[in-house]
Parts: sequence; C-alpha cells; structure tokens
Amino acid sequence: MRQLIELKSGPLLALLLIFALAWFGTLDQRRLINPDEGRYSEIPREMVASGDWLTPRLNGLKYFEKPALQYWATASAFTLFGEHHWTARLWPALTGFLGILVTALATIRLFGLQAGLIAGAVLAGSVLWNVIGHVNTLDMGVSFFLAAAVFALCLAQRDNADPAESRRWQDGAWVLLALAVLSKGLIGLVLPAATVVAYALWQRDLGFILRIRPLRGLLILLAITAPWFIAVSLANPEFAHFFFIHEHFQRFLTKAHGRYQPMWYFLPILLIGMLPWLGSLLPGLVAGMRRKTGLRFQPQRFLLVWTVLVFVFFSVSSSKLASYILPIFPTLAALIGLHLSGYAASRRIEWHALPAIVIGAACLVLVPFVTRFANEKVPVALYEAYQPWLYGGAGALLLGAILAFWLGRQGRSVAAVMSLAFGGFAFGQGFLLGHDSLGSVNSAHDVAAVIRPQLKPEVPFFSVDTYDQSLQFYLKRTTTMVGYRDELGFGIAQEPEKFIPDIAGFEQAWNAAPEAWALMSPGTWKALDSKGFPMTEVVRDTRRVVVRTSPLPSPRPEGEGDDCSAARDAASVLKNGPGLGRPCAAATK
Repeated sequence: MRQLIELKSGPLLALLLIFALAWFGTLDQRRLINPDEGRYSEIPREMVASGDWLTPRLNGLKYFEKPALQYWATASAFTLFGEHHWTARLWPALTGFLGILVTALATIRLFGLQAGLIAGAVLAGSVLWNVIGHVNTLDMGVSFFLAAAVFALCLAQRDNADPAESRRWQDGAWVLLALAVLSKGLIGLVLPAATVVAYALWQRDLGFILRIRPLRGLLILLAITAPWFIAVSLANPEFAHFFFIHEHFQRFLTKAHGRYQPMWYFLPILLIGMLPWLGSLLPGLVAGMRRKTGLRFQPQRFLLVWTVLVFVFFSVSSSKLASYILPIFPTLAALIGLHLSGYAASRRIEWHALPAIVIGAACLVLVPFVTRFANEKVPVALYEAYQPWLYGGAGALLLGAILAFWLGRQGRSVAAVMSLAFGGFAFGQGFLLGHDSLGSVNSAHDVAAVIRPQLKPEVPFFSVDTYDQSLQFYLKRTTTMVGYRDELGFGIAQEPEKFIPDIAGFEQAWNAAPEAWALMSPGTWKALDSKGFPMTEVVRDTRRVVVRTSPLPSPRPEGEGDDCSAARDAASVLKNGPGLGRPCAAATK
C-alpha cells in the first residue's frame, strides 16, 4: 500500500492543491445572506468590538442559543485578517475541507487506499457538504468534529491497533467530541453515546461500551468544555436554564422554534444533498450491513449505525433544518467508498453515473422555469441573472457524469469517481455562486453601502417591527429593536432597557433625538407615512426602507471626499434594482 501511495502522491497532491484553490477561492465572492450568515458574522464582530469573548451577544443582546467555539474562531479570523466575507466564512470552509481529508485518510486506514480516495471524492462532490461548507452556519463545524470523532473511535477499536495506538485515537475522539459540544451543544455527546450503545446491542458485545474508556473520556471532555460553561453561567445566571432546557429539550420535544416538519422531511434532503451519488447511496448502506468474518470490531457496521441513528434522531425531532443531517455525510461517503472499491473490479462502476446524467439533463430543461419563483420581493430580473449560473452548474454535472460513464467503461474506476465528483462540486458551486444574483434583496449589503458613509456612530438607529440579520454587520454597529422580538426575545427579557415595545415609544424616542435613523419594511413605512410620521426616505429595496429624521446636508463638490459622493458611488450597485429610494441629496425632495 505504501508503494501505491508513493506512486500516486505527485498527481494526488497536485489535484488536492487545485481542489483547495477551488474550495477556498470563492469565499469572498458573495454577500452575506440572511438570516444565518448575518447572525453568525455579527456575533463574532460584536465580540471583537466589545472585547467580551465570554458572553455572546447578537445586536447588543445576550444570545445563548449556541456555545461559543465558532464565534471565537470567526472573531479570531476578524482580529487577524479583518472583517470580510471570506473571514466570516473561513471556519465552515476550513472544517469542511478538513472533513474531506479526514474522511479520505480514515477510510484508507479502515478499508484500503482505493476506498479512501473514492470516499474523499464522494464527500467533496456531495452537494449539501459542498454548499454548507461555503456558508456561515454552525452546522459544518459540528459535523466535522462529530464525524472525525466517529472515525477516530473506529481507528481506536480496530483489531490490529496496539494498546498505545488505541489509547491515542480514543483520547483524540473524546477531544473531538468536546469540540463538538462547544460547537453546538449536547448533541456532541448524546448522539455518539447512543451510537456506541446501539452498536454494542446489535453486535451483542456490551464490553464495547467499556472499551471506549468512558470515565477517562468524560474527564477529557469536561476538562475542555466545563471552563466556558461554568464561566458564562457565573457571569449570566440565566444561561444554564435557557441553554440546557430551552435550547435542547424544548427544541427537540416541542414546536416552540417554529421548525416543525413531517417525519419524511429529511428523505428528499438526503437525496438532493447526496447528488451526484444517488446510484451508490443504497448499495453503500448495504455494504455497511455486511459482517467481515474474523474481526471483533466491525467498523463498517459502526459507521452504518451512526448514519441511521443520526438520521432517525433528527427525523423524529420537532425542530428540523436541512443541514441537521450533515454529520452523516462523511460516514456515508466512507461506506460508498467501501462499496465502490470492491464493485469497481467488475468494471460496472459506470452505471453509478447514470442517475447524475439524467438529473443533469433534467436540470438543464428546468432552468428556464426558475423565473416562476419571482414575486414582488424577488423580481423576475434577479432570477434571470441567476439562470446562467444554473445552466453552468447543470451542464457541469451532466458533462462530469458522461465522462465518468466513459471512464468507467474503460475500467478507470477512480478516475470515473473523480470526474463525477467534479461534476457534483461544480453543480453545487454554480447554485451557490449564482445565488448572489438574489443578494440585493436577500442581504442588507447594498443598502448598508449607501447609508454607512452618512451614518455617525453616536446617532441612534432603530429597527422597527423587523430585524435584518446582516445589516448590523455591514453597518459595524447595533440597532435598537422596536416591537420585534423573535429570537432576540430572551436577550430583550434580560435587558429590557435596550428595547422599545411599540410604535408609540418609538415615535417618542424619534422625536426626542436631534438626528436618528430607522430600518423598516415597506409595509411599516406605508402605514407610518399615511399618518404623517416625520421621516425622510434615504434608500429602499423590495424588502427594506431606511429613513432618517432630517434632510441630508448638501453635497460638496466632487473630488473632496464628501460622504454624499461616497454614498452615491455605493448606491450605484442598486440602480438596477426595483423600487429603490433616493439616496443622498435626492432624499431631501
């Protein structure tokens, strides 16, 4: 095996470098999209601005829905490299890329070189892993740590692992689980523990539970996680109840978070997310069921138990989001790698590309119909700008699948898998990069670019009956909430003095301020305008209207660096958008 790795090391390293450039090279190309990207960029920004890295805050209010590890990572990136789109997305991109490497290397150790190369390619080409790896959410980080911990546990329990090696891998697994807990909470411990018990029962090997060294492992986990949980609880006595009871038990057992979906919700998510590997999905799961004779520990079965258990766990939960099942994608990739590495010998691997050929062709046919999703908030012109990217992604999937079919017919199995992975990766990137065509309405970037040069730090800014998650990040400041609570409700309850509960209170604060700004929806603006509310419109799009109390100052001559000139330059990105307001001097009319 070592000779085979050395033989392929040159081309593989070149391919890995090209893939790394493609993976990280697009992080700065898109505006932050609401709600998640705005939220998980703003919390670290506020950490850096305030210097308080202990208590997470969102829009100046305490925010305890998730632990702090990713906030710290992103805040560190902001501190080192500045506040940019790419630094906001660096942590999910980094953990997503490392997840692909870990999956490939662990599968090589467990099932052989060819299985590992295929597994890495499968994960790299999977649409959901690809997309979430380039979006600033918390799901990629926790998925990486959980999957890496599962692989480390498998490596620790291999029959041919010596005691010292087993202990190192086992301790590493517990460290990774601790980081998973610090990424997203108790699922970092509950799901792996349930997997260990389920596997032990299936294999009728209860001694397996003791072989993972649970007491030693829990001490490692507590040593890493307890300091922050204790410190944040001492600083904020309300933290423990909200985080452990509300965010875990109530989220799983009730519909309190408004994310209820039917039991079958994750089935289409899995099928879409595993593109272009639909032809390999079921055979990979079957490969996980097979028992290898002569081995006490069956790693393929452990990976299968993890995959099924996580899928079922989130399916029965009362709170569902598409990215919740992301932790099973690395283990699915490993099982598919195991299956295809043995299947390739029969020279029929090309048939696994057929579903991707059909889907790629179908997507090309369906792209023209995407404009039917247009509405008054997302006009048809934006979807028309999206279409070339969708054509490119679907075409890449189709071409990659056709090439994979041909390579499979030639008996070049790994090359066929790489070609299919390329098609899947390009398909996901086309969908994602093209989505920025809708960014003018799905992000506050363009509106903020207009008003930020005119906005003084000491001037109050209100968010009236709405909350735009990305506005605060782009303005580099918080806003005072008026009427709107939702996910900020807990923080508002802790610090009600930062909140205005109704329009009457807002009007009083507005009239008392020498100068003030406000964000509101077009509907709220219309209602206030009909009552003669004293406000001057500065800029608007189909989702937002920004107003201020007093007219803007007359612009100075061009070339003198006046704020109004800068705002006009920033406003140029909005000129083709529908229903836009009048920035700068025009706003005084």
